Amino acid sequence: MAIARILLPGLLSFTLTGVPAAFPDTTAAVSYEGQARHETALFSVKATNNAAAQEFTVNGSRLTRLSVYLSSGAATGTVTAQVRRVRDDAGSVVASKTLNLAALGGAGAGWLEFPVSAAVTAGATYYLFVQATTAESRPIAWYGTLQSVPGSLTSWNYDRSYWGGWHAYASRLAFHVNPTGSERCGETEPCYVPASALAARTAGLLTNGVDTEAVLPSFAVGASYVDGSNVLRLPSGRWRYLSTGSSASRVVAADDPGALAQIDENRAWLAAGQVPGTTAVRRAAVQRALLSMRALLKPNGAFAAGWSPAWEYSWPRDGAFAAAAFAATGHDEEAYRILGYDARTQRADGTWEARTKLDGSGPPDARKWQLDGNGWVPWATWQWYGAAPAGDRDERLRTLYPMVRKAADYAARSLGPDGLPPASPDYWELDTATTNIGTAAPLLAGLNASADLAARLGMGEDAQRWGDAARRLSAGIAAFAPLGYPRTADGKHGRDSAVAFMAPPFNTAPPGLGAALDSTYRALLLPNGGVSPGNDPDFSWGSYAWTASTSFFALAWAGTGEQTRASQTLDWVLSKRNGLGELPETVNGAGLPSSVAPLGWTDSLVVLTALALQGSPQPTPPNAP
Repeated sequence: MAIARILLPGLLSFTLTGVPAAFPDTTAAVSYEGQARHETALFSVKATNNAAAQEFTVNGSRLTRLSVYLSSGAATGTVTAQVRRVRDDAGSVVASKTLNLAALGGAGAGWLEFPVSAAVTAGATYYLFVQATTAESRPIAWYGTLQSVPGSLTSWNYDRSYWGGWHAYASRLAFHVNPTGSERCGETEPCYVPASALAARTAGLLTNGVDTEAVLPSFAVGASYVDGSNVLRLPSGRWRYLSTGSSASRVVAADDPGALAQIDENRAWLAAGQVPGTTAVRRAAVQRALLSMRALLKPNGAFAAGWSPAWEYSWPRDGAFAAAAFAATGHDEEAYRILGYDARTQRADGTWEARTKLDGSGPPDARKWQLDGNGWVPWATWQWYGAAPAGDRDERLRTLYPMVRKAADYAARSLGPDGLPPASPDYWELDTATTNIGTAAPLLAGLNASADLAARLGMGEDAQRWGDAARRLSAGIAAFAPLGYPRTADGKHGRDSAVAFMAPPFNTAPPGLGAALDSTYRALLLPNGGVSPGNDPDFSWGSYAWTASTSFFALAWAGTGEQTRASQTLDWVLSKRNGLGELPETVNGAGLPSSVAPLGWTDSLVVLTALALQGSPQPTPPNAP
């Protein structure tokens, strides 16, 4: 018997056992309109030497859509699907559709749907013919199965150089004619997804307020959220959502009552606050960011950084920014819930673990704790207090005050003779040998915030103690100024996007900060248009831009009166949203979303920046008098 081999990028080579050319055609007793199994790369379909065809019959009298499971290593070219009366006669075509690979996103794999419109005869045998054209050497293959498919008709491989023409096979190609319901891609099987989209582990979120489920990139192609909700509209027109009480999503008809009720609830929640943005694009991005932040917030107040295993933990830093953004947009309950979780998970000495499990039971590993939480959490508490309804906010602050006191006292005690805190891992989650700006600047914001909160509650001794510590720390941070607020005061660890933490709404901008922001931004700017967290010679972030670090500069410029630069930087971040409108953690060297999407920290920063740019900036804790 003859042997055909196909090798696809990133896949094993498959050996296909052929059958004699005399393999008899069969006539199905019932219509044969599809075969879903696609575990094997069956036939190359690259013109001019290759193509494939699959016999089928139908019950109906009209064709509206065809689908095949295709894998392409080529990023450019076209794929044509035809329905023919005669397998090898191009003149017998009754329907034809050509799709452009570049328009599909380039190299990739999945179910590829071809819309067509043609009359057919029920019971008659037709041939679904597929052929691709590309100038690239990379393979393009139609997948299927080597297993027996009861009632199936013949698959045909056209390989001019090997067979000299068409050859019949007992294996069966994966296809659907007039696919409906779960046969449509995006429901139980992925649509054709470009390989570039897989740089991100997640593409979106579904939630019912208790449980959360990630939308995988392979199921985001051609999908979109129903406006103002976390209900996903699929390419088939049906909806996917996470219903109340369920831990797994389900697909329902559009206008399903349960899904409609969730949409109404989502929109009512948005309407109860504000969705800032001076342009339609910004408002749409902020709306999506708020809904995604809400999906990452658990009922107990834990705020997940993202929804993929390595991100499904609550960092005090990420939660602090989310609390500030929720508070600023009128979502007081969500902001206060996060702060309550911080109070419950604070360690006895007043510090926090680097991150905790979402049930609040403790850290998932031995990752070293990070001192910047002692600044971020009091700063977020101060931001919440300033936006909270006045009626009972003092009473609610008193509930949080023991947390603030322990955090601020630890921060004050940590300052050395030079006024600076000890070296600690920063938001990079990497240690430095000496104090870094990514720890010192948040602690300054937190001490000033704590002092002001203490004064508002009449806690004069606390206010004085933390104010004194803030002044000492501010004097110590002045050692960073001559070099433009680098990562460490000795200048041995390069520039750091945390220079932005010296700007509003964190700290009152010191003299010379504008020049430091400019020079740091230029030093960290990457060819893809975003910025790296830093350029420490001991550690490289490679070609990946962080959307959070880039957003630091947008927020800092908005807070220091550089509206044009803030707008340009924010718009770059928004341009990197994925097809569902979600903001990714990083952007790779090719300028594509990567890591996870959404990232709650970036969502929060975008919300705060949009507020500042529309004239509603977050206040900055006052320097202690």
